[in-house]
Amino acid sequence: MVDNNDQKQLEKFYNDATAQYYFDKLKELVAIKSVFAQNIGLDDAAHYLVTLFEEAGADVVLDDSFAAPFVMATFASQKADAKTLVFYNHYDVQPADSDQIWTAAPFTLDVRDGYMYGRGVDDDKGHIVARLTGVQKYRKVVTELPVNIIFIIEGAEESASVDLEKYLAKYQPELSKAELLVWEQGIFNAQGQMELSGGTKGIVTFDAVVESAEVDIHSKFGGVIDSSSWYLINALSSLRAADGRILVDGIYDGVTPPTARELDLVHQFAYIESEDLRDLYDLKLPFLTDDKAELLKRLFFEPSLTIQGLSTGYQGQGVKTIIPCQASAKLEVRLVPGMEPHDVLTKIEKQLQKNGFDKVKLIYTLGEEGYRSDMTAPAILNTIDIAKKFSPKGVAVLPTTAGTGPMHQVFAALEVPIVSFGLGNPNSRDHGGDENAKMADYYTHIEMIEELIKSYE
Repeated sequence: MVDNNDQKQLEKFYNDATAQYYFDKLKELVAIKSVFAQNIGLDDAAHYLVTLFEEAGADVVLDDSFAAPFVMATFASQKADAKTLVFYNHYDVQPADSDQIWTAAPFTLDVRDGYMYGRGVDDDKGHIVARLTGVQKYRKVVTELPVNIIFIIEGAEESASVDLEKYLAKYQPELSKAELLVWEQGIFNAQGQMELSGGTKGIVTFDAVVESAEVDIHSKFGGVIDSSSWYLINALSSLRAADGRILVDGIYDGVTPPTARELDLVHQFAYIESEDLRDLYDLKLPFLTDDKAELLKRLFFEPSLTIQGLSTGYQGQGVKTIIPCQASAKLEVRLVPGMEPHDVLTKIEKQLQKNGFDKVKLIYTLGEEGYRSDMTAPAILNTIDIAKKFSPKGVAVLPTTAGTGPMHQVFAALEVPIVSFGLGNPNSRDHGGDENAKMADYYTHIEMIEELIKSYE
C-alpha cells in the first residue's frame, strides 16, 4: 500500500515536466549495459553522459586516459565568491547474468507498483539522473546558480575504482576547492528515515590456488594421497574462528577504533535487527553473534573474511571418482580505517605458512582502503538539517556504512567533507536480481538536491 507521503510525491513526479523528461533519459541510460568487469559498454555510457550533460548546459570533460572513461561536468556559478559542490557517481554496474533471477529484462527500466526496476536504478545511474534533474529544476526557476556544481562520474567503481586516483590527481586543482562532496548513493532505512553517512569500508580481494598434482588421481588413493580440495578447505578454515573472528596474526593491530561519537551514532541510528535480516534473506544458518552491540560493532567497525566462491573437481552429470589436482577460491577481506590492502594480504600469506599451508598461492586482484567521518563538518550539518525537511519520519546519521567504495581515495586526494544520501531502500537488491528503488524516493531525492542548491543562496 502506498502511504500518503509517497502518493503525494508520486503525483508531483508525474506532473513535473522536467522530472519526466529526465526520467526518459534514465531509461536510455539503464539500457546501456556498462559493466567494467566484462569490458562492456563503458564508452557508450560515458559518451551518453557527455551528451546528456552538454545538452543540460554543462561544460563537460571526457577523459579516457586510463582503464575506464572519466566524465566531469561543471555548472559554473556567476558569483565571484561562489562555493563548490561536487557530486561523485559511477556509470558502471554489476553484471546481470543468468545466475540471477529478474522479473523483467535487467537492462530495461520497468515501473510497477510504485517502484522502478533495472540494473543501475539505485547503484548508481538513478542517482546521476536524479541529481541532474534537481540541478535543472533549480535552474529553470532561478536561472543563475548560487554555487558551482561539478559532477565527477567514473566507470570502474564496481571493480575497486581502478585508476580513479589518477583522475583525481589530474583534476585535483578544480575539485579540492569544494565545500562538500555528495557521495554516490544512500537509502531510506527500514523505519522510512533518510540515512546520511560519512564513510565506507575498504576491501582486498584475492584468489587462493592449490595445485596438488599434474593430473586428477583415481579416488581409490583417497586414503593415502592428499587432494587440493581438502588442502584448500583446511587452509581456509584455519583463517577464521567459528564465531567469525579472523585468525591472522596482527590483522587487528592497526585498526582505528571508533570514537565515542561514532559508536553513539551507530547505536542510535543503525536500525539493523537480526530477525529483520533473517526474514529479508530467508537465512537458514545461525548468526555469528547473537549480541546486538557486537553485531553493530562488527558490521561497521571491524574487518571480515568472506569466501566468495570455491572451485574444484568434477561438477558435471553423474559421478567421477577422482582426487582433484587443482582447487581455487575467491576471497575478500572487508577493511576498516587503519588497514591497507597489500599489508593485509601479506599477513594472510604469512599466517598460512605458519599454519603449515605453504602450498596455497595467493593472487591479489583488487583493493581499496576504508574511510569514516564523525559527521561534524559544517557543510555536512547543513545537509542533515535539509534532509529533515524531506524525511517526515526523521533522519539517521551514521559515521560509515558497512559497504565498500572508494571514499578513502577521494578524501585522500581532495580533503573535502563527504556525505552520502540517496534514493535506495533496505531491499533495493543492489548487485542482485530485481534491483529497485521507490519512485517516491526518487522524486524526494530530486527535491532535496534542489533544496541543497538553494541553501547556498
